[in-house]
Amino acid sequence: MIRTAASVAPPPHTPPQALTAMTHPLSDIRIVEVSAFIAAPLGGMTLAQLGADVIRIDPLGGNIDIARWPLAPDGTSLYWASLNKAKRSVTLALNLPEGQELARALICGAGNLLTNLPSASGWMSHAALSASRPDLIMMRLTGNADGSAAIDYTVNCASGFPMATGSGEAPVNHVLPAWDIAAGLTLATGFLAAERVRARTGQGQEVTLSLADVMLACVSNLGYVADVQVNGTVRPPLGNELYGAFGRDFVTADGRRIMLAAISNRQWRAIGKATGLAARLAMIGPMMQVDLDQEGGRFEARHAIAALLAPWVARHTLPEIGAAFAGSGVLWGPYQDFGQLVHDDPRCSIANPIFAEIEQPGVGPIMANAQPLGFGATGRLPPARAPRLGEHTEAVLTEVLGMSSAEYARLHDRGVVA
Repeated sequence: MIRTAASVAPPPHTPPQALTAMTHPLSDIRIVEVSAFIAAPLGGMTLAQLGADVIRIDPLGGNIDIARWPLAPDGTSLYWASLNKAKRSVTLALNLPEGQELARALICGAGNLLTNLPSASGWMSHAALSASRPDLIMMRLTGNADGSAAIDYTVNCASGFPMATGSGEAPVNHVLPAWDIAAGLTLATGFLAAERVRARTGQGQEVTLSLADVMLACVSNLGYVADVQVNGTVRPPLGNELYGAFGRDFVTADGRRIMLAAISNRQWRAIGKATGLAARLAMIGPMMQVDLDQEGGRFEARHAIAALLAPWVARHTLPEIGAAFAGSGVLWGPYQDFGQLVHDDPRCSIANPIFAEIEQPGVGPIMANAQPLGFGATGRLPPARAPRLGEHTEAVLTEVLGMSSAEYARLHDRGVVA
């Protein structure tokens, strides 16, 4: 008989890599995650890096994201390892009633479930689970609000951004899964809000979020929906120019590219001073009858401004530009690929306290990140590795469900655990 502890709140725990777990924000919370791909795993990892005991449950052999690129030489998914740091991993035969019962026992014992798998009906539905754990919080991510499937790319293509990206010759799909990332962080925020409600009222609930609604909310929050409604305006593609202000890319003498921008008047004046072009830049306003002390004026005059700045940038190498702009207040940055980011940028190194070197099973020593939030009172949990698939199955079932070693062995023999 499987002990569910369905009506008993989980005791405080110590996550595998925690030093002083009880000092960290979510150290008294346990969350079960049944998920795949980016958004939901990112939400779970965000909570785990804040100290929560996040137990990821996968089917035997792993879910559909277990071998997603990029891969280490031995085939280990660097993608999977990077999105599951600081969690515990349990694998169960979720196609068998016994496996489902074990998963249900873990979920009801924790009282918290995070998932992006179809679960509107059946054993993992909110109705079925809350019958055993009335105060259950279930965070459920869907593709579209009606429950139909969608992924970042199919949501992004409808967002308007690919049509406003690039030079306008064709839509451009960016490689950043922006809606997955925004959805993952929204899931974490939503869980914390629901947990606050439960702490005050004792009431659990199902909280739903659709990837498409995350996209729609972001487009609306940025003013692009209102711009169409009020002005009848559709933002045009501007290449690498900054919409509504001055900003664009320039080529340096050594063939690198930089982004140079001015949002505030102070940043605008800093460009003129650092380049020695202040007097010439100031002439543009009267000639074009625009106010260069306004973002919109600088946007209207962006081509004339760029015509003055481009030759200056082209005469200087990237190191020379870095020296000229150091401490000047100029808002700028170099374009760099992932390799240049890792090898050349000190922010992406163990000099940054969010990073440390860890030993990742199947991968070896790698630099990994902790939670980017810095808490002055409790400090930051150090970077933690991702588990091996199923690494904690026996430990979790014996610790959380009180299962004996003999009972675990019998489940292993029946193919319920691996």
